[in-house]
Amino acid sequence: MSKVAIITARGGSKRIPRKNIRPFLGRPIIAYSIDAALNSGLFDRVIVSTDDVEIAAVARKHGAEIPFMRPAELADDHTGTMPVVRHALQTLQDQGETIHYACCLYPTAPFITPALLQQALSLMLERDSDYAFSVGRFSYPIQRALRQTAEGGVEPITPEHIPKRSQDLEPAYHDAGQFYWGKADAFLKGRPLFSNASVPVVLPDHRVQDIDTEADWKRAEYLYRALLEDEDS
Repeated sequence: MSKVAIITARGGSKRIPRKNIRPFLGRPIIAYSIDAALNSGLFDRVIVSTDDVEIAAVARKHGAEIPFMRPAELADDHTGTMPVVRHALQTLQDQGETIHYACCLYPTAPFITPALLQQALSLMLERDSDYAFSVGRFSYPIQRALRQTAEGGVEPITPEHIPKRSQDLEPAYHDAGQFYWGKADAFLKGRPLFSNASVPVVLPDHRVQDIDTEADWKRAEYLYRALLEDEDS
């Protein structure tokens, strides 16, 4: 079974400029995703899909391949992940590769570990799912969410759930935005990610952190440093 890791790293980040290669605790943040893929021992190739020559150079330095450059029309603010993965797979196939499984990794996900990638692949193969991807659990019941009214007050979105005990409400999860394992055929045919044909890999709370703002970045560094200290203790 041929397997490829595809790390998606465009150059045009707006909220955190040059986010994908910015130093995270002293190393370009993309290096963490590259290391997790390489050290998992799962992949025949670890590639980076990017439109940016500087990102490509950093990725090569840390062990990834750049077998093609991503076209500009797939590197704007509105392009989703799935078209980028499909382009990568189709390009590799056009170059003569036969790929059975692919794993898309985000370049700003330092909490990915080889063990998580291995666990996700095992779950996907065991259940013959189209996809397996990381999810986090909402720490507060979403059924008790509030909205702000036009008058400046607040009101519950679903009033009937406010009196209920937390333990009586259904747990809710969100895409953790770290990795997406999938059958190459599922990616290429555009099968939906959020469906019964996918298996969630539920991450512990301390390994879930979006990195979209400067505050997110600082929080992620604090959390990662704490994890390292815990491992060393």
